[in-house]
Amino acid sequence: MFPGYQDSLNYLFGLQKHGIKFGLNSTENILARVGNPHRGLRFIHVAGTNGKGSTAAMLAEILQAHGFRTGLYTSPHLVRFTERFRLNGREVPAERILRVFEKIRSIIDDAQPPTFFEVTTAMAFLYFAEEKADFVVAETGLGGRLDATNVIYPKVSVITNIGFDHQEYLGSTLASIAREKAGIIKDGVPVVTGALQPVVQGILKTTCMAKNSKLYRFKSDFKVRRNSDGTFRYRGIERQWPALALNLQGPHQAGNAALALAAAEVLEQKGLLSLDEAAVKAGLAGVRWPARLEVLRKNPTIVLDGAHNAQGAESLRDSLRQCFQYDQLHLVLGIMADKDIRGILRRLLPMAQTAIFTQPRYARAADPEELRKMARPYIQRHYVIPDPASAVAQASQMAEADDLICIAGSLYFAGEIKEIFGEPVL
Repeated sequence: MFPGYQDSLNYLFGLQKHGIKFGLNSTENILARVGNPHRGLRFIHVAGTNGKGSTAAMLAEILQAHGFRTGLYTSPHLVRFTERFRLNGREVPAERILRVFEKIRSIIDDAQPPTFFEVTTAMAFLYFAEEKADFVVAETGLGGRLDATNVIYPKVSVITNIGFDHQEYLGSTLASIAREKAGIIKDGVPVVTGALQPVVQGILKTTCMAKNSKLYRFKSDFKVRRNSDGTFRYRGIERQWPALALNLQGPHQAGNAALALAAAEVLEQKGLLSLDEAAVKAGLAGVRWPARLEVLRKNPTIVLDGAHNAQGAESLRDSLRQCFQYDQLHLVLGIMADKDIRGILRRLLPMAQTAIFTQPRYARAADPEELRKMARPYIQRHYVIPDPASAVAQASQMAEADDLICIAGSLYFAGEIKEIFGEPVL
C-alpha cells in the first residue's frame, strides 16, 4: 500500500454520498482547471444498456494490435479501483493513479463537491493525456446525454443496444432511454449501433439526421454469421473477414465484436488507421474481460457472469445452453434491489435444478428472502444463504462433477465473488 493511496480512495468513495448528478458542468470545470487534457485525445465513445464493456475492450485490443497506444476507461470496477483505467491492456499502477488524483484533488472546491464518477472521469482523461495515448475508448457510466464522459468529442460513437435498466434515471420507456443514450451523438460524428427495435432505430435515425451524422446499423450495414467451427464471419461496411475467433464465450459476443469492427472501419474511413487482418485477429483473440462467462474453477465448473438486468439474463441463459455441457445447473444469485428482479428470475430459474439466493455487501442489494418469495413460481428447490462465500460453498457441495454452477446477478456481486476466489484487492 502506497502512502496516501488508501486515504485517496476513502475520499473518492466518500463522494458517493452525493449520489448521481446529471450534467456536464462539474466535469467540464474540473477538466478546465487542469488544462482540458481531453481536448488533445482521440476518443471512441461507447454507450448502451448491455455489452458496452465487452465492445469497448474488443475495440481497444484491436487498436492496440495495430500498434496504437490505447487507453480504455470503463466502470464499474470489480475488485480494484485501478481496473477502471487501462493502457495497452494493463491496469494503471496504484502509485501512478495516485499522482493523477492528487492533481485533481488540488483544484476541487469542497464547497461544491463533485460526484465520484465526475472525479474518476477527469482522472482518466488526465492520465491518458499525460501518457500520450493515441486513442482512448471511453465507456459511459449511466445513460449518455448527461453522463460525465459526454464532455468529449469522439471520432466515432457506439451505442451497443437499448434495453430496460436504470429507469429511475433514464425513463420508463424504450423511447425515453433511447433519447438519453442518443445524447452522445455529436455533430458530424459517425454512429455505430446494435440496437434493433424499430422505435429505438427511429430515434437514432432522427438524431443522426439532425446532427448530420452517418448511422451504421447492425444486421443492415454490417453483419456476422457464426461458422460451424466456432469462428464467425464478418461482413462489414467495406471489409469482410470469413473466419474470426473470439476469446470471450457466448453467442452475443459475436455481435459485440461486430460493433467493435464496424467502429474500427469508421476510423479507417477517416484515415486514422489501416486495418490489417492479422492484427484484427490478434486483437479479438487477445481480449480478456472478467465476469463475462468467466470460468473460475472446474469439477464442477463454476462460471461467473455480471448479468444484472433482464436483457443480460436472456443472453446468459442462451450462453449457458450453447457454450457449456452439464448435467444439472445450480444458480447462486445476488441481485440489486433496484433491478428488474422478476425479469432476471423468469429467464434463469426455469433452467436450473437449484437456486441459492445470497446478499452482496452493498446497500442496494436485495434481501435474499424477498428473492426466494419471487422465485417460487419458477423453481422448486431454492435456498437462502446470506453470506456469499457460504452460498458458493453450499452450491459446490450440492453439485456433482459434471454439473455447472453459475454465479450471477450484479457486477458488484461479481467483484465480491472474485475476491472470494482469490483476486487481489491491491
